[in-house]
Order: sequence, then structure tokens, then C-alpha cells
Amino acid sequence: RASVADGTGLAQSMGKHPKVFGELAVSMVLAGQEGGFLEDVLRRIADFTEHQEDMKAKVIGAMAYPAVLAGLGTVILLVLILFFVPKFEQVFDRLKEKGQMPALTTGLLWVSNTLSNPLIFIPLGVAIFLGFGAYQAWASSPKGRYQLDALRLKVPGAGRIYLSLALARFTRILGTMLSNGIPILQALRIAKDSTGNRVLAEAIEQSAENVKGGDSLATPLINCKFFPRDIVEMVSVGEESNQLEKVLVDVANGLEKRTSRELELFVRLLEPLMLVVTAGLVLLVVAGLLLPIFRMSSVIE
Repeated sequence: RASVADGTGLAQSMGKHPKVFGELAVSMVLAGQEGGFLEDVLRRIADFTEHQEDMKAKVIGAMAYPAVLAGLGTVILLVLILFFVPKFEQVFDRLKEKGQMPALTTGLLWVSNTLSNPLIFIPLGVAIFLGFGAYQAWASSPKGRYQLDALRLKVPGAGRIYLSLALARFTRILGTMLSNGIPILQALRIAKDSTGNRVLAEAIEQSAENVKGGDSLATPLINCKFFPRDIVEMVSVGEESNQLEKVLVDVANGLEKRTSRELELFVRLLEPLMLVVTAGLVLLVVAGLLLPIFRMSSVIE
């Protein structure tokens, strides 16, 4: 407010506070400011932000139960390893002296003794701290951010969902700006940042260059491996019928509905998978404790 009172434009004033106003919001306000439809742009930013928060809440809500399962499984394993496994160590001393201790039990006892030693947490904590610092430095670098964004698109299962959400944001923002009269080249350069992914943004930037050269939007998109063919075909139909902005919003709605179904399916598959993994690890611990007992009983017989 103080900056605007001094004569600075609203977009430039918002740009001074990047932690509050995102780059996309600032770019859209700048376009509305220059095109004379600021009020409509602000309304659409509000609707878009609310819509994105709803999607984010759905994703977080869907992942809550698998996260609880993972946490509960970890607690169960730690209790077994730290409190139950040490009680059997003296029972197995006889087998250890004869060199008949199963490898699984030996490894289990080693893990238990290692985690039971408080001093182990000092180098472990240092290693985690240094690893996290190295990751932050890598992820903050331009090369690291690009590689991380590329990796997100390739994660099995989750990568497809991430891509669909990114494309939904892009098509919704692009359609919104086109409906407000923003030229397609300017709209593409603003909307590319809404994907939240530098690999996608680079591909869209290249598409903008082709559009600048006289191509339709669908032509460069079809050569981009990130855009599904059905979306590109809908964009092509929208261009031919001169209803591109409406088609793009419809594409965004369709992508979000499809992503919601895929996310629900992914979470449903993730829940039994995590149960199986947790049960398998518990079974390994139990097997590590029972194998020496079976071996001892066979020796006695």
C-alpha cells in the first residue's frame, strides 16, 4: 500500500514481497494492469488460489493414512529391535560359540546392539545433518532444481499424478489469461511458471518460440513428450473453432478430475503395499528370533 501510494504500480509493489505474492500472481497482475482488466484478474487469482488450496488439501488428506501406517510400522519395528531382541542374545550364546548362529539372527543382533548404543546417534545425526545440507545446496542450485524437477516427472505412479496437476495449473491459467484478452505469447510466458516445474516451463518456452514463428499452439505441444496426445488434440480443436480459452479451462477441469481418481487409486494401492512391507519386516525380525530356537531344538533331539 505504501509503495502504491508513492506511485509504484501494484504488480511492482507486490513483486517486492516474493514470500507473500508468488511470481505467477505478480505476472498476472502486471498483465491486467497493462491491459486494463485488473479487477477481473484479481478475482480470477483469488478463485485460482482457492482452487489450488482445495487440491492441495485433497492430496494431503489422501496421503495422511499411508503416512500414519508408515509411522506406526516404524515404531513397531523399533520396539521389537530395541526391547525384545536383546532379551534373546544370552539364549543364543551357545549357538554363537559353536558358529551355528543363522546369518539373519547375527545381522538382527548387530542392528539391535548398534541402535542400543546412544553414541551411535552422534555420527548418525552429523551424517544426516551434512546430508540434508548437501541436498539443500544441490536442490537450491539451478542445475539441481532442474534435475529434481526432471526426477519428479519420472517417479513411477506419482510422476504421472504430478505431471497432470502441473498441466492442469498451466492450462487453467493460460485459458484464464486468454479469456481476458492477453496475447497468447505473453500468456504462454506467464503461464509456464504456473507448472512449478522447470523442465515443463522450458518445454513451454520452446513452444512459445514456435508460436512466435507462426505455428499453432498444438504443433509444438505435440512434439513435447510431456503433453498427452488427447490434450494436444483438444487444443487443436479449440484453435480451429476459435474457442481455445474455453477448451483450455475444460482441459484443466478434466485433468483435475482424472488426477483425483488416479490419486485415490494410488493411495488405495499404497495402503496394502505399506502393510505388506511392514508385515514383511516384522516377519524378518520374528524369523531371526525363531531360527536359532528351531536349530537348538533340533540339536537337543
